[in-house]
Amino acid sequence: MTKPASEQFNQPNASFDNRLRPTRFDDFVGQEKVRERLLLAVEAARGRGEALDHVLLSGPPGLGKTTLCYILAQAMGVQVHATSGPVIDKPSDLAGMLTSINPGDILFIDEIHRLQTTVEEYLYSAMEDFVLDIMIDQGPNARSIRLDLPRFTLVGATTRSGLLSAPLRSRFSINARLDYYTPEELAKIVTRSAGILEVGIDGPGALEIARRSRGTARIANNLLRRVRDYAQVRAGGRIDAAVADSALAMEGIDRTGLDEMDKRILSCICEDFGGGPVGLNTIAVSVGEEAGTIEDVYEPYLIQEGYLARTPRGREATPLAFDALGLRGGGRSRQPTLGI
Repeated sequence: MTKPASEQFNQPNASFDNRLRPTRFDDFVGQEKVRERLLLAVEAARGRGEALDHVLLSGPPGLGKTTLCYILAQAMGVQVHATSGPVIDKPSDLAGMLTSINPGDILFIDEIHRLQTTVEEYLYSAMEDFVLDIMIDQGPNARSIRLDLPRFTLVGATTRSGLLSAPLRSRFSINARLDYYTPEELAKIVTRSAGILEVGIDGPGALEIARRSRGTARIANNLLRRVRDYAQVRAGGRIDAAVADSALAMEGIDRTGLDEMDKRILSCICEDFGGGPVGLNTIAVSVGEEAGTIEDVYEPYLIQEGYLARTPRGREATPLAFDALGLRGGGRSRQPTLGI
């Protein structure tokens, strides 16, 4: 049986991420517009005594989509039944989950854009009419059985909302996109997490970690864990700006938040290809990383911070990228490779 949302995040042997996840809207830092909309929807649904409308949470990884799902469950006083798109292979898997949940419960599907097409089509009637049509047998003996479902809430999370089909996307009444956090917001997250971990940290130390966290809460908590280890062994267990700077420098993360792979990507474009344009596949081969990983994990931050530009001809480095690498005017010229 699925445990209530508050219990799932507060087990003694819970993972590092789960222990640090807030369980209430009051503890969730940042994403003010999204929080306000979701809190309003919760209050309205509770006032009517109805299940919450279906919610689609989109945005880059590590910003709090899963956390918000469990906060919604806590606020509604219901349980979460969690799964992910790639896990649901066939419609019968979906039917088993939908017929076992209680009225008002939340079905959370992470990476919902990776659902099989046949499974997705079964969701349409389940989301709109709360019924499920199941085919029994095959050929001349085939027949359809309609199953009534309890009124539930589907919360979908995706890092690539553009891959969702239009029919599925339109069935979500609440569509919320999470954006990167500011350093000040991340500093509050780091301070809160340090308190849970019983680690001494001051304001400048928290802000130093926040500045290098690429606007992502998950990265901020992971860096805090690394800085905590450094402080425990070499700094008497307390984190200040100097300790955080030394620990993160050891991890290869500079003061602008660029890590070793970021610098390899920028160095490839700036030095090997004169600043670009250069194709994504060529960059992937040059740095020894999958093209999809570069596009989904590294590029968003580099583009947002102004180091990289994505053009029809390929990727181009900006003057800021040359400055970050200590180069002036450009790197070694080579015939640009135009690819995708």
